[in-house]
Amino acid sequence: MQPKDIAKNTAKVVQDYLTYQAVKLIIDQLTETNPAEAIWLRQYSSGGKLQNGENYIDELMSELRGKQLVMRILAVRDDLAKQVLEYLPEMVGTSIKQANLEHRRRLLERLTQSSSEANNLDTELDANEPSDENK
Repeated sequence: MQPKDIAKNTAKVVQDYLTYQAVKLIIDQLTETNPAEAIWLRQYSSGGKLQNGENYIDELMSELRGKQLVMRILAVRDDLAKQVLEYLPEMVGTSIKQANLEHRRRLLERLTQSSSEANNLDTELDANEPSDENK
């Protein structure tokens, strides 16, 4: 897979996630201002519908109650994207570097433990073998 394809797939995942976060934020806001609408949107959004943000929005547009919510979701999602995407490249890069460093450290610890355990086992086996003089 080419880097451009990976970037395209990553952008789709981020877009879907921002849609999810926008809906979550709107439900939280509606809980305070319009509880009935919040309940409806929460129930409508359940069951994995938000896995694909664009399909979710298309389906919500076909609902009588959903048309105004779609405009709100689009606005909130756009605002979230503006706020988040500025920091995302650096945060992802730093996070991956830190996680990789930690994984490598633990792997090295395991490898050195395995090596020292194997050396201890070899030493024990050598000590238990009869010497040439005893054969």
